[in-house]
Amino acid sequence: MGNLVLLDAPSNLGLRPPAEGVVPGCYKAPGALRDHGLLTRLGATDGGVVTPPRYLPEWSPDGGVRNAAGIAAYTATLATRLAKIRADGGFPVVLGGDCSIALAAMLTLRREGRFGIVYFDGHDDFRHLGNSDHVASVGGEALAVVTGRGAPELADVDGLSPYVRDEDVLVLGVRAEESAEAREAGLRIVSSQEIMASGTDGALAAAREIFAPLDGFWIHLDIDTLDPEFVSAVDSPDPGGLSPDRLVELLRGLVALPGAAGMELTIFDPDLDPDGTQAALVADCLVRALEGTR
Repeated sequence: MGNLVLLDAPSNLGLRPPAEGVVPGCYKAPGALRDHGLLTRLGATDGGVVTPPRYLPEWSPDGGVRNAAGIAAYTATLATRLAKIRADGGFPVVLGGDCSIALAAMLTLRREGRFGIVYFDGHDDFRHLGNSDHVASVGGEALAVVTGRGAPELADVDGLSPYVRDEDVLVLGVRAEESAEAREAGLRIVSSQEIMASGTDGALAAAREIFAPLDGFWIHLDIDTLDPEFVSAVDSPDPGGLSPDRLVELLRGLVALPGAAGMELTIFDPDLDPDGTQAALVADCLVRALEGTR
């Protein structure tokens, strides 16, 4: 892997408003994490920020995807920046933002070849019109979109759908009750309950098996994969998640594998962490996971 490049992607376009008239706060996450010295502690190059379009809260069930035009534009801009970092030999560490930023990462890699994704999330983000009456917020649909189940302006840029094939996906840390349909579609799933009960060996073995034939893989980390005992500053905290130590162990194992192409962190909401203690824990997890890689 190349030198770490810390890039801010503070988009909240893929989330519903947490309350009427309230903007989701995860756009503040990059600043909150940098306030804990993340850039220096990682020894990373500063990749700057990709500023998103305006968040528009209005939405109706017959209106398609919330903020679709903004997400499409942002995906294109962020993908351009990621491609430049990779062309220069960097390993992007992207601070989101919500899970819709995964579209840019996987579009970038799809343009290069055949890549997989490790999708850490407490939820499977697999809502699409094949299993729901309507689509809504890409933050809860990102895995469906990058596997080709979405509106063409998001899922089929340049005719490249799917950005990642179902068999090239490894979902980690999802709550077991969330993942039945994704399993049926052929995505490899290792739930948080399995990981906490049995350790990380099975998940890392699955990663080696899936990604060895590919050009590489991306790591998507929705921090709600952690149990809310540790991090509750997310939009949908659910019990039964990973511990920080188990998450760090998994991330260390993954970034050590051949083909690791970059990673992103999403969904942390500093508005729900007024004293900054959870931001400190998240920053510590990233530093511990990536130490020794630079």
